[in-house]
Amino acid sequence: MIFEYKASPTFWKAFHRLPDAQRARAREVFRVFRANPFDPSLKVHKIAKLSARYGRTILAAEIEGDLRIAFFRAGSIIYSVDIGSHDIYK
Repeated sequence: MIFEYKASPTFWKAFHRLPDAQRARAREVFRVFRANPFDPSLKVHKIAKLSARYGRTILAAEIEGDLRIAFFRAGSIIYSVDIGSHDIYK
């Protein structure tokens, strides 16, 4: 399936606050993410607490160690809503 990608202002604000090395790593991982947001190497998993709060399935993909991207799927659109440590799960 071909997806369209959109990112929230919150995502971009958090992305630009990341240290240079993490931004560079995130860009590398985004190449995989854009090809297939459910690629097994991304270790995509549901964030139950946020999914319950927002009434939709919120997922996270692992970028590195404690760096994650939170997103949801609406049809063929992938919405990136935040990027950061496990604190984004709150």
